[in-house]
Amino acid sequence: MKLRPLGILALGVAALAPAALIASTGRAQTAAPPRAPMSRELRPPSAFAGIRDPAARSAALFTEAGKVLQHARCLNCHPDGDRPSQGIGYSHQPPVQRGADGFGITAMRCTTCHQATNFDPGRVPGHPKWHLAPASMAWQRRSLAEICAQVKDPDRNGGHPLDEIVEHMARDTLVGWAWNPGADREPAPGTQAAFGALIKAWADSGASCPGR
Repeated sequence: MKLRPLGILALGVAALAPAALIASTGRAQTAAPPRAPMSRELRPPSAFAGIRDPAARSAALFTEAGKVLQHARCLNCHPDGDRPSQGIGYSHQPPVQRGADGFGITAMRCTTCHQATNFDPGRVPGHPKWHLAPASMAWQRRSLAEICAQVKDPDRNGGHPLDEIVEHMARDTLVGWAWNPGADREPAPGTQAAFGALIKAWADSGASCPGR
């Protein structure tokens, strides 16, 4: 099945811009507030089989998947605004903007710098579909409960049912970039396969969201 671009995780994944571009701004950058250390592994769905209440088990599965959803590789391209982040949450340099289609504005299109693959000598991440998530899928400064509600809401996720959300997160190659970010960037926890298994188990168990 071929999906149209979701912008869901894709997004997700901006990182450090070329050092020359950062240096050219001549301005200090302010980092996002640091997050608590995150586990580098993802527990499999079987680890939650002992939770008897289906809604509680489903919410626990999403919470585990949240280790990926709230990682910088995803949050950077799910910005709370029209400007992506990079690295561990620094404002993107140069100061690009979302644009009408999520691929940037005239003369500052994403593909001007971000090519089809990572360019490690320049520390520029790359993928053929590099772009921002839709504004309706902003995850920065959102709780897991809020992200969960966004992900499963067709009015905000591009009209996609849960089975397409599962397919996107488990197999989309732009989502998969989060585990192959190049240079010395920290990849998202676990693997895309492990993440996809959690999202599928969450959907299959009722797609309940964690509490706020």
